[in-house]
Amino acid sequence: MPFAQLKDRALISVSGPDAEHFLQNILTTDLDALRPGEAKPGALLSPQGKILFDFLISRAGENGFRLECRTDIADDFVRRLMLYRLRAKADIAKQDQALVTVEWGDDSTASPSDSMALADTRFRDVSVRRAYGGEAKDGGDSNAWLVLRIGNGIAESGSDYQLGDAFPHDVLLDETGGVGFKKGCYIGQEVVSRMQHRGTARRRVLIASADGPLPAAGTELTVAGRPVGTLGSVDGRTGLAVARIDRVKAAVDAGEAIMADEVPVALAIPAWAKFTFPEGAVSAEEA
Repeated sequence: MPFAQLKDRALISVSGPDAEHFLQNILTTDLDALRPGEAKPGALLSPQGKILFDFLISRAGENGFRLECRTDIADDFVRRLMLYRLRAKADIAKQDQALVTVEWGDDSTASPSDSMALADTRFRDVSVRRAYGGEAKDGGDSNAWLVLRIGNGIAESGSDYQLGDAFPHDVLLDETGGVGFKKGCYIGQEVVSRMQHRGTARRRVLIASADGPLPAAGTELTVAGRPVGTLGSVDGRTGLAVARIDRVKAAVDAGEAIMADEVPVALAIPAWAKFTFPEGAVSAEEA
């Protein structure tokens, strides 16, 4: 079974009698719906609704949680959590030397001897398990993990979008279980709820493909010189992109090429996603 050990991930523990109440009030994830054995996506937002930190969250005992995030943002994430903790009885700490292993392909756990193997709930069409701790394995295929993410339309900050520059809807947190629309208030909740109820989300993660190699992540996607989005992770002829779906639909309807530098690109909605391209053309004001 394919697996990869991720060297750029860190774990933050939040534990104590007030841990769940504290996190439920600030994060996008609905912890009431988080079951043992699951790792769900989520974000800590700015008051304006932009993603400041993204993560996967799982339960760790009766009053504890693990937040898996990028290593390079972990210290800032801890400081931000402590800023919001106030008088809550919750201990917050970064775990040293965290080893994160992902394995996919069937229902087996990422490590049969590791009781902390978790189902990565972002993936709908393939079983993906994450395990924390244990010994490092020889080998692993980090490129196969990249290919799996791209093929399933699973975006992550750093490689696919920049923190502080995206709303949860932009990166499909509304469709991967990363936003609780039935929970109470959290930081940035008003903006996210308004986008959901009004159906105004226009930037979305799409799967990009081309007849030749795609240019590097960060390359702007354009139609007749006008920006429509940006490439994220790339593997050969396929990749992820965050793009304006209204502008993409207008370009397709008009028969205009979507370009990444000099490479024509096709953009598709991930097969499992519920959103669709909007009907009708984009007005001059919207473009």
